[in-house]
Amino acid sequence: MIDIPSPAIAIVGRHNSGKTTLIERLIAELVGRGYDVGSIKHHSHAGFDIDYPGKDSYRHRAAGASETVIAAPGQVARVKTIEGEEECGDLVRSMPGHDIVVVEGYRKSGLPTIEVMRAGNAADAHTAEVFLRGAREGVPLGADHVQMGRGDGAVTAAAGAPAPSGPASSPAPASAPFAADEREKMPAASTVAVVTDIPAAREAAALYGIPALGLEDTAALADFLAEHYVRPRVTVVIQAGGESRRMGRSKATVPFVGRPLICRLVERLSPVADELIITTNEAPNLAFLHEMYPDLSIRLVPDAYNERGALPGMYTALSAAQNPYVAVVACDMVFASARLVVAEALAMHESGADVVAPHNKHGFEPLHAMYRRETCMPAVRRRADRGEKRVQSFFDDPELSVLPYTQDKVLAVEPRGGCFINANTPEELARIEDSYLGE
Repeated sequence: MIDIPSPAIAIVGRHNSGKTTLIERLIAELVGRGYDVGSIKHHSHAGFDIDYPGKDSYRHRAAGASETVIAAPGQVARVKTIEGEEECGDLVRSMPGHDIVVVEGYRKSGLPTIEVMRAGNAADAHTAEVFLRGAREGVPLGADHVQMGRGDGAVTAAAGAPAPSGPASSPAPASAPFAADEREKMPAASTVAVVTDIPAAREAAALYGIPALGLEDTAALADFLAEHYVRPRVTVVIQAGGESRRMGRSKATVPFVGRPLICRLVERLSPVADELIITTNEAPNLAFLHEMYPDLSIRLVPDAYNERGALPGMYTALSAAQNPYVAVVACDMVFASARLVVAEALAMHESGADVVAPHNKHGFEPLHAMYRRETCMPAVRRRADRGEKRVQSFFDDPELSVLPYTQDKVLAVEPRGGCFINANTPEELARIEDSYLGE
């Protein structure tokens, strides 16, 4: 199983802000949309109950076990004694494979943060007022409002910040009951959205240029996370084509370590595929894959163009995919990397690029790259209709943004390298097989 890093978002607020209720609804909404959601609950106080006296897990802990795994059919929990407090980032890294991890609490997690403020909570109402005063003064998010109120080191707007709107008024001294909230629980630079029913908080969010959503608008919050933070859906396309003249048969069915080569590619890449497609002109010869991998729902798709060529094959891959991100990998890349597919998808998500392609001194590697279906498909189609064959030709399209994924980045993902080694002849495949068996 591939350990795929999980994106994460923190949802924070003050005591009795309604965070848990909001998160409960949000998780249900995201799961209902087909996402795999992990969650973390942070307690700021020590000594909370995890398990109870009399339970076997409690007895294990009482006997001195430093770590107890509680396992039952369909469920597992882990309780471990640690020094100090676990970092949120370490906890998220220990939970790979989720589409998103929703964290309750951990205000100083370093994660993008959603702030919850509820009108019925006095601390939230006060925080919203201070939040709005700061926004009207042009004070940057994360300012120390307590120090500002005392006049100790005035905080000014960041250079280049938009001019504040609304009536200007200096932040007032901290109100004693809420001093801790003003010091430790104000929206910060990591705040990416506010969920609230307080007009002052909505106005402040607008002034800071961050979205404000309603406490009951779970669908809108899920939309926001899906657009910006949930792991993007990826179609993996393995290009198998048809008979290879130099191989004397289809590369997909040529034996490698006693099995058809295509089986190796399927097993290496399927863990990161939300949809798995094999483009092939010999679907009957690959029908055995449905029996070998009944849980993968593999789609065998014929070429969209009658002529052979990498560019027409790319159009087939993009037009057949049902997800916005499409990873295209040649079936003879014996060491194709699922981790690299994930890294390319995340790079595309963060950069907004249309193509993320490995790049070295020889140029781009188009057949272990990530493509944005919506923008790449028409660009490929235009060139394929003109009779072009080489994929690299559309990398120069001025309407496309191509992000080179450098060799250093590839090696950071796969330190041993070798992701792009391919076999074009029986002799090359034999050498690769001997090297693989000799490891």
